[in-house]
Amino acid sequence: MFYGLARRPLPRAWVILHRVQRSGPSGPIDSARTSADGRYAFRLARTDTNAVYVTSSWYDGIAYFSEPAPISGRAVVTLQPIAVYDTTTTGPPIRVQHRLVTVARPKQDGTRAVLELLALENPGTATRVAPDSTHPNWAGVVPHEGIQFEVGQGDLSPEAIALSGDSVLVFGPIPPGGPKQLNFSYVLPATTQQLAIPIDQRLGQLLLLLEDTTTGVTAPGLEALGVEEIEHRRFASYRALNLAPGADVVLTFPSRGFRVQSLLPYVVGLLALALAAGLAVVLKRARLAPEQGSS
Repeated sequence: MFYGLARRPLPRAWVILHRVQRSGPSGPIDSARTSADGRYAFRLARTDTNAVYVTSSWYDGIAYFSEPAPISGRAVVTLQPIAVYDTTTTGPPIRVQHRLVTVARPKQDGTRAVLELLALENPGTATRVAPDSTHPNWAGVVPHEGIQFEVGQGDLSPEAIALSGDSVLVFGPIPPGGPKQLNFSYVLPATTQQLAIPIDQRLGQLLLLLEDTTTGVTAPGLEALGVEEIEHRRFASYRALNLAPGADVVLTFPSRGFRVQSLLPYVVGLLALALAAGLAVVLKRARLAPEQGSS
């Protein structure tokens, strides 16, 4: 375990060992203090073959974690060391190292699912914390067409991320020493024919994955990377580097064309009219039958 970017050993700090698994109990299972050189060790009598293990430590009110590691079948496992930092509410702006935008093929109702992954980088020397609930550590604009916004699991806690209007706000701590992943998703309505991806701050790299490979793309310095297969799905891949704020990035989706399903509302309406007309004829005949009988 070490302190700061200079990686100075941190002695006498508490470290907690956690077991994480999809099914079965998960949580802390042991703890230990670091030695004078920042090292720590745990001895497990029995390990779970379906679990991964991770260590954590608190420093200056912030929890820090090591990279998770599977332990099953190995006598000795070396985990990545934990790095801890001081905290600050000021410093150089948080940077967006790269942004990946994945747009799925339209569903039967014409809506498209979008997944965005951003790598946020703290260029300072201390962990950035929000000064209060109205001033986030970082904010970024998303397309205003998006609905059903959801935050996914990443390096930043979903509970510390909010959507305000068209802006994603990050209130959770952002430590230095490497990019932290933020991911979220939203849905584009079926009426969306063009999507302008807002570039409100300098962006190191923009990656686009478009499952509808005929989608048109415009962006400064755009590079087509071909078609990639990801989990048995094919995506057209594009890249643009070093985008300045205000850069125009626009996706133009192909026309959906004629679909038999689009006639369904009209067919249902015509059937309803036909049934109503048939019912009127039957009722009219029923009223005339007694009159004809009496004559």
